[in-house]
Amino acid sequence: MAPDPPSPALVRCAAVFLPAGLPRDGKVAFWSPEGDPPPAADQELTVVRSHGAGVRRRTVPAVLLSVTDAFPLLARARHDRSAHPAAACWGAAALHALQLTARGRLLPGLTASDHDAWRAGPLDADDIAQLRAIAAAMPPEAHAVPLPAERPLRLPDPEALVRAFLDAVADSLPRTPAAEHAAGAPFAARAGQHLPGARTWAAEAAAGMDAGVRVSLRLDLSAYELFDHEETAPGAADGDSARRAGAALVQIHSLADPTLVIDATALWAGGGAETFGPRARIDAMLALRRAARVWTPLARLLERDVPDALPLSEDELYELLGPGAARLAAAGVAVHWPRELARTLTAAAVVRPAPGSATDGTLFFDSAELLKFNWQLALDGDPLTEGEMDALAEAHRPIVRLRDQWVVVDPALVRKARKRELGLLEPVDALAVALTGTADVDGETVRAVPTGALAALRDRLVDGPAAVPQPPALAATLRDYQLRGLAWLDLMTSLGLGGCLADDMGLGKTITLIALHLHRARPAPTLVVCPASLLGNWQREITRFAPGVPVHRYHGAGRTLDAVTDGFVLTTYGTMRGSADILAGHAWGMVVADEAQHVKNPFSSTAKALRTIPAPARIALTGTPVENNLSELWALLDWTTPGLLGPLKAFRARHARVVENVENAKSADIKDLANEEAVERLARLVRPFLLRRRKSDPGIVPELPPKTETDHPVALTREQASLYEAVVRETMAAIAAAEGIARRGLVMKLLTALKQICNHPAQYLKEDTDRGTARLTGRSGKLALLDELLDTILTEDGSVLIFTQYVSLARLLSAHLTARAIPSQLLHGGTPVQERERMVDRFQSGEVPVFVLSLKAAGTGLNLTRAGHVVHFDRWWNPAVEEQATDRAYRIGQTQPVQVHRLIAEGTVEDRIAEMLASKRALADAVLGSGEAALTELTDRELRDLVSLRRTS
Repeated sequence: MAPDPPSPALVRCAAVFLPAGLPRDGKVAFWSPEGDPPPAADQELTVVRSHGAGVRRRTVPAVLLSVTDAFPLLARARHDRSAHPAAACWGAAALHALQLTARGRLLPGLTASDHDAWRAGPLDADDIAQLRAIAAAMPPEAHAVPLPAERPLRLPDPEALVRAFLDAVADSLPRTPAAEHAAGAPFAARAGQHLPGARTWAAEAAAGMDAGVRVSLRLDLSAYELFDHEETAPGAADGDSARRAGAALVQIHSLADPTLVIDATALWAGGGAETFGPRARIDAMLALRRAARVWTPLARLLERDVPDALPLSEDELYELLGPGAARLAAAGVAVHWPRELARTLTAAAVVRPAPGSATDGTLFFDSAELLKFNWQLALDGDPLTEGEMDALAEAHRPIVRLRDQWVVVDPALVRKARKRELGLLEPVDALAVALTGTADVDGETVRAVPTGALAALRDRLVDGPAAVPQPPALAATLRDYQLRGLAWLDLMTSLGLGGCLADDMGLGKTITLIALHLHRARPAPTLVVCPASLLGNWQREITRFAPGVPVHRYHGAGRTLDAVTDGFVLTTYGTMRGSADILAGHAWGMVVADEAQHVKNPFSSTAKALRTIPAPARIALTGTPVENNLSELWALLDWTTPGLLGPLKAFRARHARVVENVENAKSADIKDLANEEAVERLARLVRPFLLRRRKSDPGIVPELPPKTETDHPVALTREQASLYEAVVRETMAAIAAAEGIARRGLVMKLLTALKQICNHPAQYLKEDTDRGTARLTGRSGKLALLDELLDTILTEDGSVLIFTQYVSLARLLSAHLTARAIPSQLLHGGTPVQERERMVDRFQSGEVPVFVLSLKAAGTGLNLTRAGHVVHFDRWWNPAVEEQATDRAYRIGQTQPVQVHRLIAEGTVEDRIAEMLASKRALADAVLGSGEAALTELTDRELRDLVSLRRTS
C-alpha cells in the first residue's frame, strides 16, 4: 500500500537539507521553530537555536522526506506566500537544480567510498552566482542543523549546503523507474554501486566538475610574432606564412569571480597563483582536453609546454567562424573575435543616371534613357570598388580579406555582389526611390541611394524653393505665405513636375495660381477646370487681380477655342468630360484642376478625360487632398506627376493599407515600428509634391479674425424620440438577420433615417411643404434652436449661412423661413450657374441676410465673407467637408469674427459620433479611413450601442 503523500501544510514549516554519503540519500527535514510539531511528525531533529546571548542545541519533532518526495513541496513553497522563508529558500534551490538537470548539467563521478554518484556540473558563472544568491538569502532556520562531531558547535556553510543539495537532486532525478530495470547498472540503480576500478576516470570527471576555472579563445588575426619562425600553420610549406591566418590565444577565467581573467602565458609564467589557486593549470589543461574532443585542432595545444597560442590556417579560421565556434560554445568554451571583424559590410541599391544628365526636371524626365539600378556594397560606409566587389563575389567562405583586414561576410551580401545589376528604372520611378530612400527588391524593402543628377534633383526638391518676387502685373500684394506658395509652384512647374496646392479654403489659392500664370509668362494659355459654381468666381478674380489678361469661358452652347492663344480658359468638369478630345488638341502652358477632389476617383470618366489633356505643368488645387482614403491622394498626384506613386494596386499594397491601419490603430494605442516607418516613407515621397497649409499655421492666423466654434446640444421632441426608437428597433432586427451587402445596405439606411429624424420628422416622413402637408414648428428641437439663433443674429443685423447635406431639408428650412417672413435664399445642386452668381452677389451686398445651402453643392469655391455666422444644421461624416463649408465665410477678405454653430441631437448617434469625428480630423492631416462605410463593419452589438437613444434626463 502506497504511503500517504506529505501534507501541503509542511510548507509553513522551516526546511533544512541533511546531506548523506550518497548524495541521493540526502533528506529534507521539515520542523517548526515555534515548537508546534509539524503535521505527521515521526522523527526527531537536533537543531541549534538562539538562547539568551548565546545558542544551544534542541531536539524538535520533524518530518524527514527524501529529495524526490520533498521536491513538490519545495517547488510549491517557492510561490506560496504562507510558506516559511526557509522552505521558500530551499524551493528556490530546488528550481535551480531542476533547471541544471534540464540543461544536461550532470557529471558522473564517485563518492569518497568509491560509490557511483551524479553531481551537478559543470557550473558556469551565472550558475554559481545563482547558487550564492540563494545561500545569501537563507535564514538561520534553513541551515540550523549542526555539523556532527564538531567542537566547538558549528553550523554548515550555506553555500556548501546548497551545492550538496544540487548534487542530491542531480543524483536522484536520473534514477527513474525505467532506469531501475537495469539492475545493478552504475548511475542507474537506486542502490549504491561500488566502483573502485573507476577511480582515475572519476578523478578526471570530478576535476572537470569541481574546476575553479574555464577557458576561452581570443582570436588575433595578426599575431604572427607569437610563433617561432620555424612553426607554420598546418598544411603550409616551410617558411610560408601565406596560409597562416592568425592565432587562437588561450585565456583562463575564474568561476568564483567572473571578472578575473588571465592569459595562459601569464598563468604558466607564475602569475595568478593567489587568485586562481594552485590547481588552475591542471584545471585549464583538463578543460582544453575536453574542448579538443569537440574541435580537434586544439589537441595541438596539449603537446606544448605552455598551451598559450594555437596558430591557425585559413581553413581552421573559416571552420572556427562557423560550426567550430558553435561546438566549443556548447562545451563551455567561448570564442572572442577581434574588433576588426565587427566592421560593417552593408549593401544599398544605387540609382545611377547617365553622366552629364540634367538636374532640370523637365529635361531629366523627358530623357529617353533609363537609369541603372545596381547593388553597391560598402565597408563602414566606404563604397567598394568594382574589383573589390568582384573579389567578394568569388568568395566561397564566410570570411574574406578586404583592404588588408578580415571581414565577416553575410552570404546574402555575396549574392548581391555576384548579381549586382537590378535592372533599369524609368526616371519617375527613380525619383520615387530617391525621395523615399528605399526600394522594393525581391519583396524586400532596402535602402536606396541616388547619385549624380538624380541626387541633385532630389536635393532641390527637399531643400525647397528660392524666393520669387511678386509679378509686377499682379494687381494685389501677396501675403508672405502666398509668396512662398508661388515660389513652390514655380519650382515644381519649372522642374517639369506637377504639384497639389492643398491650402485650407479661403487662404488664396486662386490668387496664387493667377500670380503663377503671370510669373511664368508663357505664350500658351492656362486651362482651369473647376465646378460650374466657380466659373464666375474665377473670372472675377482674374479680372480683378490680372487686369488685361484675356479670360475665355469654354462652357455652354457655342463654345469654341478659336483665336485662344494666351490668358486663361475656364471650363467645367462636365464640359471637359464631353470635350476632352478638343481640349487635348489645344496647346496649353498649364492645366489647373480646381476643387480637384472632383477627380479623386481615378476610374471615373471625369478623371480619365482629364488625364488625356497634355500640358508641361499640371496643378491641383484643393482644400481636402484626402477625403476618404489614400487612393484619392494617389489619384491627384498621379495626375499632376504621372507615375510618381506607381500603379494604384501597388501603391495601396505598399502604402495605403499600412498607413490607414496605423491611423486606425492609434485609437487603440497600437504601435508598430515597421508601420510607423511606412507612414514616414510615404510622407517623404509625397511631401515635395503636396503643399498643405492650414489657417492654424503660424503666420496665417494673425491675418484672419477669430473663429469661435460651438456645439449646441438639443433635445429631441417626443415625436422625434418615438420615431427614433421605432426605427432603431425595427431596423436592428432586420440587420441581425442579414449578411454581406444586404446588411451593409441596411446599416446605411438606418444611419440616414436616424440623421433625418434628428433634423425634423417632416424630412424623414417625406412631408411636402408645397402641398401644405408639413407642419414644421414645434416638432424639431433643432428647428426651435435655429429660430432662436436667427432671432438674435438678425436683431444684430448679422448674416448667416445655414448648411445641410440634404436638399429636402434645405427646402423645408426655406419654406419655414418664408413662413416667418425672414428674407432668405436657397442654393443647391440644381441651381443654374448664372443664378448662383446672382445669389452670391445678393448675399454679399446684404440684400438677403440668410443663405440656406446644400453642403455638397455649395461647400466649396464660394466667397461669402458677408456672413458672421455659420450654422451646420446636421453633421457631415467628414469634418474636413464641414470645415470647407465654414470656409465660405472664414477666408481671406473676412474682417469680422466668425461664429460656427453645430446643432447636435442629444443622446443620439449624432451625439456619439463626436469622438469618431475627432479621430477622423487627425486622420485627415495625411490619411483618412473609409468614412461612413466603416460603420457598416461594426458588429450588431457595437452598432446598437452607437445608435440606441440614451435619455439625458
